[in-house]
Amino acid sequence: MDIKEILNQVKNDEKSVEEALKDLSNLPFEDLDFAKVDHHRALRNGYPEVIYGEGKTKEHIKKIANSMNEKKSNILITRTNKDVYEYIKDINENIEYEESCNIIKIYNKKVDINQKGSVVVVTGGTSDINVADEAYHTAKFFGNDVKRVYDVGVAGIHRLFNHIDILRDARVIIAVAGMEGALASVVGGLVDVPVIGVPTSVGYGANFNGVSALLCMINSCASGISVVNIDNGFGAGYLASMMNKL
Repeated sequence: MDIKEILNQVKNDEKSVEEALKDLSNLPFEDLDFAKVDHHRALRNGYPEVIYGEGKTKEHIKKIANSMNEKKSNILITRTNKDVYEYIKDINENIEYEESCNIIKIYNKKVDINQKGSVVVVTGGTSDINVADEAYHTAKFFGNDVKRVYDVGVAGIHRLFNHIDILRDARVIIAVAGMEGALASVVGGLVDVPVIGVPTSVGYGANFNGVSALLCMINSCASGISVVNIDNGFGAGYLASMMNKL
């Protein structure tokens, strides 16, 4: 809920002045002691605060989600698990759990799909899907038409060419790959739109848990490629959504 909505509710006699003051006291952030919930994030950045679940207790996650839920925000929780979902699912009937990437989504508002164009998520292999799905569901949560093209890496590059029309119709492409991370360079050389490279920790010993893919993507000779951190599907989905919205 933002200030304009609160003021309109007072104007339309849907909320008392005292109730409005109580709501405004929690803006721009609400102090839960262990967390400061940023209710003005959407006003500044266009999207509400996202809850990073890893390292948080399920009790803390539920209290943060409840705080956002009371403000009627859509809520995205990343790096979580099914136990957390079972613990918090009673706070809203419009809650979904994506097991492939451990994301929880709570909807208080209808999400309008961006009609400007699509975001396409591409993976080198099947082992990259958990990271790719994090990007896919993040971009979709923020109102994008998102398509998936999985397991089309350089070990069988003809598989990628079979989907060239989908790639060239996109406004933004997310290329997710481990091993040597060559997929981002290949895709970048085929299209005229931004490519976001996501190195994954998939690979054998000399992959160094994704460092080899990260360095290869950063050193790509193809122009128009940006790179997020290792396994950061969320960051890629968020960035792609911002690009697609421009």
